[in-house]
Amino acid sequence: MTNPSWQGTNLPRVGGFNRAVVLDTIRRHGEISRVELAQRTGLTAQTMSNIVRALMDDGLVTENGHAPSTGGKRRVLLKVVPDAYSAVGLHLDPERITGVLVDLAGGVRLRTTRRLPADATPASVAAALTRIGQQLVRRSGLEPDRVLGAGLAVPGPLDPAHRKVLDPPNLDGWTEVPLADLVEERFGLPVVMDNDATAAAIGERWAGCAQRSGSFVYVYLGTGVGIGVVLGDQVHRGVSNNAGEIGHVHSGGSRECHCGKRGCLEAYCSMRSIVADWRTAIGRPAPTSVAAAYDQLCRDAVAGEVAARKVLRQTATRLGQALASVVSVLDVDRVVLGGPALRQVSDLVRNRVSKVITAQVWAPQVRPVRVENALIGEDAAAVGAASLVFDHAYSPRLNTLLGS
Repeated sequence: MTNPSWQGTNLPRVGGFNRAVVLDTIRRHGEISRVELAQRTGLTAQTMSNIVRALMDDGLVTENGHAPSTGGKRRVLLKVVPDAYSAVGLHLDPERITGVLVDLAGGVRLRTTRRLPADATPASVAAALTRIGQQLVRRSGLEPDRVLGAGLAVPGPLDPAHRKVLDPPNLDGWTEVPLADLVEERFGLPVVMDNDATAAAIGERWAGCAQRSGSFVYVYLGTGVGIGVVLGDQVHRGVSNNAGEIGHVHSGGSRECHCGKRGCLEAYCSMRSIVADWRTAIGRPAPTSVAAAYDQLCRDAVAGEVAARKVLRQTATRLGQALASVVSVLDVDRVVLGGPALRQVSDLVRNRVSKVITAQVWAPQVRPVRVENALIGEDAAAVGAASLVFDHAYSPRLNTLLGS
């Protein structure tokens, strides 16, 4: 899909929406002329020109040379200023915290990772998240007013109205923790929060520009499994902001999940369950750490070891079966696979998932489905967390038009 989904409107009450449409269009295309910008946004030349002037005055957009001549006057190109603003992204995983500083164009300027505090209480984790975020800002040398805020990507489920993490897996004693408020009080910058899969989808959309226009399902494979859904360039969060919990749909098995139910997809497709299946299959000692064992499994699979490849094939088959249903229900034509669990085996998993979806999806002749590897690497959730900040500040939103 090469044309953007968003067009502006010339009604005077939606200036904020139009501004977001223009900035988003410039960002997605990298470089674009005023003439093409007016054509793509549907705005009058005068409205568009006024918005561009305001964006340039704010330091968000700059002129950047000329387009190749087509016989007439060469058109001046516009581009987003990457270092106009930055945002901190913090990903809370049950084993570690990853922090990044991301610029307005989606580029990662700084990165760090730390193991979770030994006690992993809400207070100690909030303090650790804050320290990592503050260290990134200090290392960047940026003026504080050039950092828009911090985003948190966390395991669900969430209570977004009260900015709470409800009962995340593998974090004992975490019940209704107001994590966003705890970090914001310490950090001194605005903090936004979302589940890790949705955050990763937003990061993919933000960094992917034109390559991630339209609609897609982003599959996040890490400690657990979840999806982020983007429909018509809008992130779909559902009525409770917990859309995408595919890890707890029934997968046809009877294995007990950490949520207490049986047969959940996550009981077969989480790192822990994959490692358990592999240890059973090889019948010999393996690293005791789940992370170390998973890394070894992936190395073995890449090297062609039969047991490791069989376990990953089984995992990808179950995942593909679940995704075929998601694709058919949502009527999307693209699945993006990402997250740290895929860093060594992305092609192995993608090939199998693609075959299963193609075999099972409804009406593939009408809507062939592409399965692609993510553009962002294993730090997808952290980059996505930073992108949450930009998304809240600059992305076109329907509720701007609706006044909600």
